[in-house]
Amino acid sequence: MTQLRRLMLEEIQRRNFTESTRRAYLRIIEDFACYFNRAPDQLGPEHIREYVAHLFRDKKLSDNSVNQTVGALRFFFVKMLKRPWRMDETPYPKKRMRLPVILSRDEVARLIESAPSPFHRTILITLYATGLRRAELAHLKIADIDSERMILHIQDGKGRKDRDVVLSPHLLDELRQHYRRLSRKPSIWLFPGGRWHTADYPITAKVCWNACREAAERAGIRKALHPHTLRHCFATHLLESGADLRTIQVLLGHSDLKQTSIYIHVSQRHLSATASPLDALPMFASRTLPSGTK
Repeated sequence: MTQLRRLMLEEIQRRNFTESTRRAYLRIIEDFACYFNRAPDQLGPEHIREYVAHLFRDKKLSDNSVNQTVGALRFFFVKMLKRPWRMDETPYPKKRMRLPVILSRDEVARLIESAPSPFHRTILITLYATGLRRAELAHLKIADIDSERMILHIQDGKGRKDRDVVLSPHLLDELRQHYRRLSRKPSIWLFPGGRWHTADYPITAKVCWNACREAAERAGIRKALHPHTLRHCFATHLLESGADLRTIQVLLGHSDLKQTSIYIHVSQRHLSATASPLDALPMFASRTLPSGTK
């Protein structure tokens, strides 16, 4: 291990970053150095600008991915090397607002029923019933289930934050059935890893990806779908059922209400409650629509 890498690891540990952030930051700095074939502490703002352009132009990365890269580079140069960082020289790329893909309730039901195994079915049900991120689900512990208060405890969520989410009676029943099906009863992890789910470590987030992809293929759902899609469905369907944004924000673990407000843009209830100005024009106001037309 180089001295620079060791110092960066120590700086990350002092700030108590998550394991996923640690891996991402180290990989980003390594890729940055490899691109120029030079040690990263020998590079500067002009190299950062060239590298960011390369990520957009050649790698075709999304603005979110490039923003993470800029964040890691800023951490390295400012916190590690104690160099100044001028935002006008190396700004964060502007993010584009993309509306999430939302499944209807019928599509969610089809997805769950199309799970290739009971284990995957339980994963899909848990993702939709709680709005958890895939890493949060993978690290659920048996002790996180509070059946007395009907609460599911989320420990060390994104940003190292704990939170509680509501535990549906149907989800509790599903989790109990899931536990009975396991050939080796786990003592810690709710979703143990390994080929036969008997390991003393949890599943990886990739298992959640596979559960969604395989179920979507079997259900014939053509929409782009991944574990986070079920998180979006959880929030949108709650909003359409009358839950307020602040409650949804708490359940999702969002730090800013702005993050949660995106679901207003995809909520069918909010969209259908707004009439088009076209309908108020005299030429259309008195027109009778055909039967069955909304």
